[in-house]
Amino acid sequence: MQPQVHFHKLGHQAYEPVWRQQEALLKAAVDLKIARRKAGLEGTDRSADPALDLPENHLFFVEHPHVLTLGKSGHEEHVVASPERLNELGVSYYPINRGGDITYHGPGQLVGYPILDLEQFFTDISKYMRCLEEAIIRTCGEYGVEAERIEGLTGVWVDADKGLGARKIAALGVKCSRWVTMHGFAFNLNTDLDFFDLIVPCGIGDRGVTSLARECGRSIDEAEVQAHMLRHLTDIFGWKLVCVD
Repeated sequence: MQPQVHFHKLGHQAYEPVWRQQEALLKAAVDLKIARRKAGLEGTDRSADPALDLPENHLFFVEHPHVLTLGKSGHEEHVVASPERLNELGVSYYPINRGGDITYHGPGQLVGYPILDLEQFFTDISKYMRCLEEAIIRTCGEYGVEAERIEGLTGVWVDADKGLGARKIAALGVKCSRWVTMHGFAFNLNTDLDFFDLIVPCGIGDRGVTSLARECGRSIDEAEVQAHMLRHLTDIFGWKLVCVD
């Protein structure tokens, strides 16, 4: 049965309320999975108790104002700007519960948050991360930009085979609880890359960052990129997308 995913196009929103919304959806999904297990239901079987439906799947697309987020395995010293400098620039800062190190979100960046019950898809977190990367790689290809993975480094890179000349165009960091995901990816479109100078991006200090606009030498139609991403994610995950807003 084709899993259904509710798509939320959130526009420009502050980081914390969207984070809290993800947390609430993850908790609801996990609570339902615990109830299903107590009722003797496993996996995607709906037959024994129709009242205990499967957890809902959601996908948020959002753009945040300037914010730094530090993953649970990250290092605070990778924020190289002082608190005073962050305040001067209007940059918020949140230690959060995803994997990974420090990253930046801001205007001109497409941030995607899938809240998925992976038991409706596949129970392999590495495969899940590679699927998110693949959608970004395919979308870059729509603009003639060859993006790839680098073995041992999460994310999507341009000039991946050029060693220290490689540039990260998208960062990934997720949380997974009882196979329910949250957080996701940040894809640099028209992003002001100077804000990455405030941090050691993802804790990787010997490679740079880039954006689709920089690689293409022009401003990027962000709505067009979102449409490409939705199409590629749908193809890769095989879900049925339901637009909520």
